[in-house]
Amino acid sequence: MDSAASEPHNGSTETPSPANGTARPPSTPEGIALAYGSLLLMALLPIFFGALRSVRCARGKNSSEMPETITSRDAARFPIIASCTLLGLYLFFKIFSQEYINLLLSMYFFVLGILALSHTISPLMNKFFPASFPNRQYQLLFTQGSGENKEDIVNYEFDTKDLICLGLSSIVGVWYLLRKHWIANNLFGLAFSLNGVELLHLNNVSTGCILLGGLFIYDVFWVSQAGIPEMSISSLPAPLSYSLISGPMVFPQDLLEKGLEADNFAMLGLGDIVIPGIFIALLLRFDISLKKNTHTYFYTSFAAYIFGLGLTISIMHIFKHAQPALLYLVPACIGFPILVALAKGEVTEMFSYESSAEILPHTPRLTHFPTVSGSPASLANSMQQKLAGHRRRRPQNHSTIYEESNPKDPAAVTESKEGTEASASKKLEKKEK
Repeated sequence: MDSAASEPHNGSTETPSPANGTARPPSTPEGIALAYGSLLLMALLPIFFGALRSVRCARGKNSSEMPETITSRDAARFPIIASCTLLGLYLFFKIFSQEYINLLLSMYFFVLGILALSHTISPLMNKFFPASFPNRQYQLLFTQGSGENKEDIVNYEFDTKDLICLGLSSIVGVWYLLRKHWIANNLFGLAFSLNGVELLHLNNVSTGCILLGGLFIYDVFWVSQAGIPEMSISSLPAPLSYSLISGPMVFPQDLLEKGLEADNFAMLGLGDIVIPGIFIALLLRFDISLKKNTHTYFYTSFAAYIFGLGLTISIMHIFKHAQPALLYLVPACIGFPILVALAKGEVTEMFSYESSAEILPHTPRLTHFPTVSGSPASLANSMQQKLAGHRRRRPQNHSTIYEESNPKDPAAVTESKEGTEASASKKLEKKEK
């Protein structure tokens, strides 16, 4: 989903401090390893399965689930819009009360999280419904105007199975809204990330380089706060910083000590999953377009993401300071596939590939209509000869004439038609005799 990819966040993997300012006991090495290993796994799952679903999405026939294509202009404007949004939220927090902002953001993520989770589990839930299940179709239609000027504002089709998935997702949503539990948060985070990788498509590799390069600068700039310490997201109160980064993927470092009630979290922003993920999904579609039955670029970029995120976690753990994850992910995810393309001599094919051209590849496209000319007598004579040829099981000479003469030379066309009519009349006279 767009909101999952575009939510402002500091793009870092960090351990937030408690809201009340009290010191926490240091985490054990086992707890830290479990937390960061779980974050790495939760980042890889939506990228892998989201990339696979992006291929089916691009080839799908359902117009309501068509992907949103990101162009070069969108990619260039994205970091600017994200920066303005982040700065606006910070100023908004300075003006209005924290409680109202938290309530507003919680309701926002509550609604979007339910929709994202419902869309994610829908293909899985369909396998559990029996064939005899009474599945009724529904349509939510909201139009504007009347008559010929009527326009559809909302046209959403769904069925009984979708309503059941929506109900199950609402249970998780209520749990998230009431408890803000980290498991409910991660379920929404996984759904956001998978939907973002599936439905957000880059139209070509150049656009992906522009988007990742711009967000590389954005991530480094805002994590370092441009030399303004008070702009640090982590300096905001914990509930607000928790919401500003779109309910990030979190995992407790003290899970082994406190169980499910653990509260010392390591976190990873969703943008650090979705932004590289849509580029990796693009390379998977490029692999398929080569028709070599290999996924070289997909696996290369996937391994590059693991390397980049692992490097981010290692440096953060060594220096005990939040790191901009895209600082390491962007060079790895772009550099490794380009090096492979250079080694295979496929750089031109990579940068000339257009993902949008493969949407609905099975749909036939009629580019021109065939034209047949001649008098009615000549066409009738041609049909009679074809029938006779089928009966005698031997080829016949067809007398159908196609206009291949110069349209600027009417005399040639007239002679052709007169000759055809004369030939037809002679054959009719012979038959009558």
